[in-house]
Amino acid sequence: MAAKEVKVYSTPTCPWCRKVKQWLDANKIAYTDFNVAQDHAARDEMVKKSSQTAVPTIFIDGEIVVGFNEPVVKEKLGIK
Repeated sequence: MAAKEVKVYSTPTCPWCRKVKQWLDANKIAYTDFNVAQDHAARDEMVKKSSQTAVPTIFIDGEIVVGFNEPVVKEKLGIK
């Protein structure tokens, strides 16, 4: 199974952002993290694609998950 592209749009002060990144690390899932508090281009991209400013916003092969909803993230990643 090919690895899925995972992007996490987060802020340093968001506890759920930390939780999702810790969960991804624990499950050895590679991801790219975008700090939308500092990276305005990333923030604009997140808002354009998701129509919201909530963090964490996770893109898994282009599919959007807003917030850390572990069952949905697992489903999108194909993890049981």
